[in-house]
Amino acid sequence: MYLKIGCTFALQNKPKTKSLMKKFNVVLVGVAIAALTACGPSAAEKAEKARQDSIRIADSIAKVEAEKQRVADSIAMADQAAKEKAIADSIAAAEANKKGGKKK
Repeated sequence: MYLKIGCTFALQNKPKTKSLMKKFNVVLVGVAIAALTACGPSAAEKAEKARQDSIRIADSIAKVEAEKQRVADSIAMADQAAKEKAIADSIAAAEANKKGGKKK
């Protein structure tokens, strides 16, 4: 008699256990989804990150422009020095020709 009552009781509780587990799984999935969405950055954090990125990019562009200007200035100075040296060499050659006279 006891076995019969125990089997009947076990069979009656089995569907309730499955139903309870299904409900528990649904609740667990819902909590997991809520936790994942709560862990992401907020809109204010995203806006601050975008602002910091734009500042960083502007600084990088300014550094590149400054380096470009430095190179251009260096090239201009080298050209000017070459012109001045050519003029000085021409003057020195002309003075050497005047002192030495015309040689044939």
